[in-house]
Amino acid sequence: MTTIKQLEEKLELKKLTDGGEAGTEVKDGCVCDLLSWVMARGEEGMAWVTVQTHLNVIAVACLHDFACIIIPENIEVPQSTIDKSNEEGITIFSSPKTSYKLCCEMYDLGIGK
Repeated sequence: MTTIKQLEEKLELKKLTDGGEAGTEVKDGCVCDLLSWVMARGEEGMAWVTVQTHLNVIAVACLHDFACIIIPENIEVPQSTIDKSNEEGITIFSSPKTSYKLCCEMYDLGIGK
């Protein structure tokens, strides 16, 4: 089992939000930027890697009770998105790494196996 706190530490992520529980289990991963695809296939406990940063990502994360959202390549996240994620208890992380690298590292941690 990997928690979002362990994910944060092992992937060297920067937490952008106050929301979420550090002990929340990351059960699987997802990398996709097409929200309708994620809405149709998302599952509870996923860590979602996406370049999308608008408010709708929070709605999709809440819909499936995702463990967290990870924004790659240090893409700037609007304050309105951060505020909404804090309101909903969704953790958003940022990373300088590419989506590909983040997914490889999550898989190496046993996420998605």
